[in-house]
Order: sequence, then C-alpha cells, then structure tokens
Amino acid sequence: MTTEIPLDRPRSHTATLTATPKGAAICRRIARRQLTAWGINFSHTEPFYSALLIVAELAANAISHGRVPGRGFELHLALTTTVRRGTTLRIEISDPRGDKLPALPTVHLPNAQSGRGLTLIDALADRWGTIPRHPNSKTVWAELDLPTATTAPDAP
Repeated sequence: MTTEIPLDRPRSHTATLTATPKGAAICRRIARRQLTAWGINFSHTEPFYSALLIVAELAANAISHGRVPGRGFELHLALTTTVRRGTTLRIEISDPRGDKLPALPTVHLPNAQSGRGLTLIDALADRWGTIPRHPNSKTVWAELDLPTATTAPDAP
C-alpha cells in the first residue's frame, strides 16, 4: 500500500529527506509530482525537464558532498510571480554542510566520472547560487523563468 504525500500550499512545497540514494530518488519523484500538479509539465515542457535535471543534480550533490551522518537534506520548490520577471520557479536544496561550493571548473577531463553537475546547472538555470543557512549548513538554489502563456515556446 502506498500513501500519497500531501502537497503544501499551491505555490510552494517543502520536503525533508534522508541523505541516501533512496532519499535522492524520492526527492526527484516529489519534484516531478509537484511540478505536474502546478501544470508546468504541460504548459512549460522545457522548464519542466530542466527543473527535474536541476533537482537531480542538486540532490546528488547533497547526498554525495553535503552529507553529514544522521542528518538529511531539504527540497524546497516555489512559484513566484512578479511584474518584472513574470513567473519564476525556484528550486532549493539545503544540506547540513556549510562549506562553500567550488568555483565552476574551466576544463573538464574527457574521462572524468564527475564534476559536471554545477556546469550543467549553470547552463540550465536562469540564475543560481548558494546562501549560508544557520547554524552550519547551506542552500544551493536555482531559478527558471517560465514563459508566459502567450509567449510561443520558440520565441526569444
């Protein structure tokens, strides 16, 4: 028997997860479910898949590099609408390690098995960064500007 995870307010959702591969998989499922509930998968296909990839990368980083034994990580999704930017999807993953992220590498070795996650996020997100979180943790965030309903998907 499976239980449904209740959704938060219609414009924001937060979940705390274990810092394990299973927790990262659940994080991806929660994000997919919440974005679908907001209708982003139908009206904004490209941002939907970009958001899921960003969530996957940030969750993988949280369980790989931000893990502290006995502490989990947090996913926060929010839709905000402003006059200046229109509708923005903000993705936040908070982990219990307060260390700063390394700068984006300028050169990737062709056979390297890791090290491309932040480069991928930089390419997909309209904006991203990190903020410290009390007492000794950090939040990595990424924002995607969603096109308006009247804007054609191929319009610049």
